[in-house]
Amino acid sequence: MGPPPAGDESTIKDLNIRKPYFDHIARGAKTVEVRVAYPKMTRIRPGQRIRFVSGDDWCLTVVRRVATYNSFEEMLEAEDPVSIAPDISSRDELLRLIRDIYPPEKEALGVLAIHIQRLEQPPNV
Repeated sequence: MGPPPAGDESTIKDLNIRKPYFDHIARGAKTVEVRVAYPKMTRIRPGQRIRFVSGDDWCLTVVRRVATYNSFEEMLEAEDPVSIAPDISSRDELLRLIRDIYPPEKEALGVLAIHIQRLEQPPNV
């Protein structure tokens, strides 16, 4: 795909993401990215651009909404699991997968459901 677009980096946040999840975002199938509430992550706001990066590939998105939850279970009660992981067949399987990525001490920081929309092309920033 080539190098990411240049621009004012204060308006674009880079987030590394594992390849299978990146592919879902790039196709537009994954519209909710789940992260724990690290201090840097809690500064993400609607309208902000996020460039998801996996190896040499990148995909530019815009944040539509950020929802905060106390736990992954609470988040999965409110959010559509298919928007988070289009290829996961059950809520319990998705919960196990997320908890394999984030141990309990990370979940205790809080959970963010970042609603994103893939941009067709990099915007002029």
